Amino acid sequence: MITAVIGRTFLKAYNEKYAKALSPKDFFEKEYWELFYNHPKYMQWVTNSPFVQMKGGQKPHLLTVDERIEKLENLFEKAENEIPDASFALGYPASESKEYASTSGLVSDVVIPMDEDEVYLSWIGSSLGIGVAGGYTILFDQPDIVLQTFEGWKFYRKYLNDPTLEKLRGNQINTWNGQWLTYSLNPREYREDFDFSELTNQRIFKVDTSLAEVATVSWSQLFFSLSTQFPNDEMMGYVYGFGQTNKTIGFIPFQFKSGSRLIDIYKKLFGGVYSDPNQFESLFGMHIKRACELGSIGLQALRPDSLKKYMTEEKNLTFKKEEDTINYQAYKTWLVAMLTRNKEEITDYTLELAKTIQKYRSEGTKLDRKTLIEKELFASTSKRGFIEALTKMVKDLEGKDLAAIKSLKDEVHLMTNEEYGYFATLLKFDYAYIDKNS
Repeated sequence: MITAVIGRTFLKAYNEKYAKALSPKDFFEKEYWELFYNHPKYMQWVTNSPFVQMKGGQKPHLLTVDERIEKLENLFEKAENEIPDASFALGYPASESKEYASTSGLVSDVVIPMDEDEVYLSWIGSSLGIGVAGGYTILFDQPDIVLQTFEGWKFYRKYLNDPTLEKLRGNQINTWNGQWLTYSLNPREYREDFDFSELTNQRIFKVDTSLAEVATVSWSQLFFSLSTQFPNDEMMGYVYGFGQTNKTIGFIPFQFKSGSRLIDIYKKLFGGVYSDPNQFESLFGMHIKRACELGSIGLQALRPDSLKKYMTEEKNLTFKKEEDTINYQAYKTWLVAMLTRNKEEITDYTLELAKTIQKYRSEGTKLDRKTLIEKELFASTSKRGFIEALTKMVKDLEGKDLAAIKSLKDEVHLMTNEEYGYFATLLKFDYAYIDKNS
């Protein structure tokens, strides 16, 4: 099972890094159990497992050390003597798969050899899953990523044990993994001397008067952080969800070079880095399930979710709200990336065209030019309607402006319908930006 595969990758990398030779059971007992379950607050809740099956009167936060050891020994006994099922081998099917199909994932009629080691590795691998918004978890079979995820476990445990943070929820290890990787791999944000206050400011924790918990990170923010570590890589990820009903999407390629390209394009268009990385990067990315349906997660999947309405409706940015400027920069960055997928040179061509169109409108004495631009040119859903609107403009232009609009008409004619959709939306945004600042 994939959870055991990830666990094996981790343990090999861990033993090599720390010059140890721990078996899966040794690591589970000496490191994993001590971090996850030998405390009043658990780091992970596994339904029906020995750690959550309580005898009469028992409660997890009131267990004695001896009672916790007894539950560990119950797991050892099952791993040694029973056929693995979902109650003590994470990611495996339920013991009665026909009766409990909704809680079983990765079920196959292929007989796969299993031994005791696989059980412990499945726990380790499952706990390395990276939770993202949308209710899904991602596993990467990559030593650097699993080791970095493991490094974050001790911090989550430290906060769970902090008496001043008694309201902090346990059992959020996968959600924590997502936030930890996003933060710790981001060179612009990470500080070695971080504390709970810093992580709260970074919106990693949500805190109110009654509860503190780890917030769920958007997959796009995680994607951008991983892009800084693997700027030219494509990596296979396994996307799934464990819960009352398990969800299995499967293996999806993650094209981290797409994140690197968006960052580079932003720098060329706007200079420097964005002022609020968390807010900016969270704008990118459609729902994780929809992104996976594309077959791979790259530029197309990173389309800002809120951009769609501007591509299919007459709506335009008004720049009346502060967030409109951040949205504009994110939308433009993505649209330019899509229009220049196979080009090295990045130019701000549409901004100059927008200036020409805005000048044309401002030189008119009536509302007819404004109506032509907003109700015909930018409202057109087809190349034909767009070109017809440009043709109407030509009679009132001369010199450089005339040449620019004629050249635009010819270029639009040669565009694919997909390219036209991106181009027209980008030009519409640039026009609104120029108009607002004129």
